[in-house]
Amino acid sequence: MREGLGLRYRDVEHAANIIAKRRKSSDFAVGLSRLADIENRGVIPSIHRLYSLCAIYRLDFEETLSWYGVELSEIWADATHVHPPNTHPIDLYEPKVGAVRLPLQIDPGVDFNKTQFLSRIIQRWGSIPLIMLNSLDLESSRYGMIGWQDTRMSPLIRPGAVVQIDMEQRQIASSGWSSEYDRPVYFLELRGAYACCWCSRSGDQLFLQPHHGSPDPPEIVSFSRDVDVIGRVVGVAMHLTPQVSSNAGPEKRARAASTPR
Repeated sequence: MREGLGLRYRDVEHAANIIAKRRKSSDFAVGLSRLADIENRGVIPSIHRLYSLCAIYRLDFEETLSWYGVELSEIWADATHVHPPNTHPIDLYEPKVGAVRLPLQIDPGVDFNKTQFLSRIIQRWGSIPLIMLNSLDLESSRYGMIGWQDTRMSPLIRPGAVVQIDMEQRQIASSGWSSEYDRPVYFLELRGAYACCWCSRSGDQLFLQPHHGSPDPPEIVSFSRDVDVIGRVVGVAMHLTPQVSSNAGPEKRARAASTPR
């Protein structure tokens, strides 16, 4: 690879020093002996040196990581095996290339006004390049995960659920719904934590209201000092039956809906 580009050891060392100078960190430098160890002895370079080598050799950084067993495309799958107790936003790596399996042909005789078993009506699956999904308007949405010990909106939104957040809907609504299913649920950033719940505002006071079937008490916080409204929850993916996390604490006892607060 190096020889194919017509580069000598000293050329690579010099180029890495330039990168280190631009990045204002000696971690990006690759000395002669270290380069020889990487090429001849299979020494794994540090992430900074790997960056420099990718820049020098014109390599794709993600693909190069895969040479060492680091598959960025698997980070979502690995993340599902870790169950943080607190609610948090999801900002994992999103691959720009590759393909996903999507339905390409669906039985034309299906009546979608009725509940359907999708596995039976999808006639053909196929691989769709991820780059094609860039045409979807996803810029206004973010995603969050409800902590495995966060029962504030349970059972409406259970612990472990993944929520889609519309960042353009940040105004706390005071009316406009006819049932609890229509009432806006907001994803909030508090001081050192996140919350997903119903909200109501009175002046500078923001009331964080849990679901009436939750054991969690309501909270009052300062809207101007303690809260950043990330957006309104517009989609939820969750299990319909309670799931037990491997690191969940003692189960809370749900308060009856008729119990006064």
